[in-house]
Order: sequence, then C-alpha cells, then structure tokens
Amino acid sequence: MEYIVLLLGFAAFVSTSIGGIFAVRLRKFLPYFFAFAAGSLVAIAFFDLFPESLSIAGTLGIPVRYLMIALVASYLFYNFLERFFLTHHFHEGEKEEKAHMMGPVGATGLVIHSFLDGVAIGVAFQVNAAIGVIVAFAVIFHDFNDGINTVTMMFRNKHKVRNAVIWLFFDALAPIIGVLSTYAAHIPESYLAIILAIFTGEFLYLGASSLLRETFEHEYWRMMLPMLAAVLLIFAVTSVV
Repeated sequence: MEYIVLLLGFAAFVSTSIGGIFAVRLRKFLPYFFAFAAGSLVAIAFFDLFPESLSIAGTLGIPVRYLMIALVASYLFYNFLERFFLTHHFHEGEKEEKAHMMGPVGATGLVIHSFLDGVAIGVAFQVNAAIGVIVAFAVIFHDFNDGINTVTMMFRNKHKVRNAVIWLFFDALAPIIGVLSTYAAHIPESYLAIILAIFTGEFLYLGASSLLRETFEHEYWRMMLPMLAAVLLIFAVTSVV
C-alpha cells in the first residue's frame, strides 16, 4: 500500500511538471482542462469526501455542525490564500520591484498548497484505499493547474525561465513530501471526519471558485462538456468503489 501512495504522489509530481510545460507551449488548450478539473473537484467533494465525513461522524457521534464549521473555514482559508498570495492580476501603476517580489511570494503559497494536496492523499488512504485513489485522482488533475500557476506567476513578475523552473520543481516535489509526512503518525479516526470536511471545503473552493473562473472568457457550451464529463466520471467511479 505504501508503494501505491508514493506512486500517486510521484504522479502528482509529474502532473505539476507537465502543467508548467503547458503554461509555456500549449496555453490554448488549458481552458478545457480547467473545466474538467473543476467538475472533478466539485463532484469528488459531494460524491465522496463529505459523505464519508458524515459517515464517520455518525458512527462516532460527532455533531454535523462541527463538520460544517470545518468545511466553511477551509473554504474561506483558501479564498484568503488566493486573494492575498496567489492572485494572478496586478494593478496598473504598481512598481516593478513589488511585482517582482510577488513572484516568489506567490510561488511559495503554491508550494504550501501542493504540500497540503499530498497530505490529503495520505490522509485519504488512512480512511480506506478507495477514497485514497479518488482523492489522488483529483489532486493529480488539480496539480497540473498548480504547475501552470507557478510558471505564470514567475513570468508575470519579470522572472527568467531558470527561476520559474526552479520554483516549478519545488511545487512538483511538495505533494511527495506531503504524502511522506502522513507516515509520521497515524491520524485517529475521530479526527478524520473533520479533516475530510476540511478537504471538502478546499476542493469546493478550488473547483467552483478558482478553476471555474478560468473558463469564463470562453464559450459556455464548450466548457460545459468537459465539466459534465468529469462529473459523470466521478459519479460512476464513486458508485462502484
């Protein structure tokens, strides 16, 4: 089992790296991927993560209100993280020195986020293998976007390709470190319900707010097709595992 988890962590490494390459060479196809990833994350949040969180909470007598607090707090945290550290847009008239500094600042935020993605994989496997695989699937698709954002963040802040590649490597490595960190201690089942609710809030924000926003400038029906395909795929997978 440990080898499978590490292999999925490595898959996240590869996905992040490929995303960085896409950011340079194949940008015209990115909106379709964003739409598919958005549908995947939202579907996993509702079809897999939160139902499992409710199931564990019901078994252990944990109030559902606690789960909702964790979910909302997680959603707001990632909104704050993107708003103040990972924003892609800068106001006209900003000094170049400030914009230049925001490249590593934003990239650092993405690295931390990718580390938490790895933690999500490791924690999900502590619940059971089926949930672990599904969460890993979502993280791998989302980390493709993280690779894109890391390179874009550096380029938009006047950094050279070499610096962008260095930060891309850190971002790609972060999920593996996150997975490894979960081996340090086994998480008690009483905490898993809350943790799954936290990841539900994260996936809802990333899918419904962050990734989906990247598709707004494109034709609605073109974006709906990959999004719907992703939702149906996750529904089918979660129905049989």
